[in-house]
Amino acid sequence: QVQLEEFGGGLVQVGDALRLSCVASGDALSTYHMGWFRQTPAKEREFVAAISWNSGTTLYSDSVKGRFTISRDNDKNTVYLQLGDVKSEDTGTYFCAARSRIWFVPREKRDYHHWGQGTQVIVSS
Repeated sequence: QVQLEEFGGGLVQVGDALRLSCVASGDALSTYHMGWFRQTPAKEREFVAAISWNSGTTLYSDSVKGRFTISRDNDKNTVYLQLGDVKSEDTGTYFCAARSRIWFVPREKRDYHHWGQGTQVIVSS
């Protein structure tokens, strides 16, 4: 059973960059597709980005495409989300999630079985 822990959240200004990390323990990260989701009190948890187990496929929501980059280092058991040119609407709690390798890379939160506790990102104008 994999455990996930997110790092790197904080307070940033509009237009800034920030890198989030998700460290896995208890199992090899290479056996999982990984996703990032975010949530605010006003909105349900929404998909942000996902990456296949071997980095061969990356997916992004339309709202972050071109600004955020997901990557992974299986040797370090870590997945990253690089946030760039952040906007106030990027504020929220960011969660990483893992799904055992299947034939597709999921976008839906229901398809992920393991979740971290989240790290908060606040974008100030």
